[in-house]
Amino acid sequence: QVQLEESGGGLVQAGGSLRLSCAVSGRAFSSYAMAWFRQAPKKEREFVAAINWTGGMTYYAESVKGRFTISRDNAENTVYLQMNSLKPEDTAAYYCAGRNTGRPTRVEYDYAYWGQGTQVTVSS
Repeated sequence: QVQLEESGGGLVQAGGSLRLSCAVSGRAFSSYAMAWFRQAPKKEREFVAAINWTGGMTYYAESVKGRFTISRDNAENTVYLQMNSLKPEDTAAYYCAGRNTGRPTRVEYDYAYWGQGTQVTVSS
């Protein structure tokens, strides 16, 4: 059974930073591709960032490129999302997702494992 648990969300002013963490249970974590998605109120869930199993390849949505950084620590079974220069439009529930293959995608339906989400609110 694979379980994902996000943490690190909160309220921050525009221009500020937050770091989200996603702790993953299961011995196969190091072989999983991982991703972050987000969903704002009344909007569809959208891709934010993804990372392959080694951490050597990362992908970002255009809206966050240059501001957000995804990383992972396979020894700690944890994936991170460092968010800098936050904007009010980044306000959303952020979800961690995993798939049991090393290649990440931008498509949510490719991910079998999901966390419950953590709320990020950016005030103007």
